[in-house]
Amino acid sequence: MSILCDPADCTLLIIDPQARLMPAIHDSETVIRRCVQLARAARELGIHVIGTEENPDGLGPLVPEIAALCDTTLSKFHFSATAEEGFLSRLPQGRNTYVVAGCEAHVCVMQTVAGLIDTGHKVKWVADAVGSRHPHNRLIATERARSIGADVVTTEMVVFEWLRTSEHPKFKLLLQLLR
Repeated sequence: MSILCDPADCTLLIIDPQARLMPAIHDSETVIRRCVQLARAARELGIHVIGTEENPDGLGPLVPEIAALCDTTLSKFHFSATAEEGFLSRLPQGRNTYVVAGCEAHVCVMQTVAGLIDTGHKVKWVADAVGSRHPHNRLIATERARSIGADVVTTEMVVFEWLRTSEHPKFKLLLQLLR
């Protein structure tokens, strides 16, 4: 078993970057840009992209640039997506690693990551693609995620691990995406 992200075992899970929430998120432009980079890379590599929307009537839909890249979008009302009835059964079968990004780090992202780990899944917490209204909440959530077993990574780490080699047919395309 490799500690690196294996595209054959990964699903990208983008939690709640919603229209009414993102203006309140610290450095939201970076969080959105990194989520988009991850989603574009995942789509190019055949990795399923799932987006979640917390209380969509209250917080609105996913921001359009992320929504357009999701293969599946799931509404939820529990902070932890894993607590939603049927959520786990709707995840792609045969993939055990979840690359997780989104908002807010200390609420919905943290609780979903804990739920995934509790149910035996591996989690990659993409630190530069996770946001909160206050930077200290993001920092503490990242530390806590690591302490409960999430592997803390960055967007570029994930994409280059998915590629594995500069000889990959999608290398030049994804390299341009990251610049």
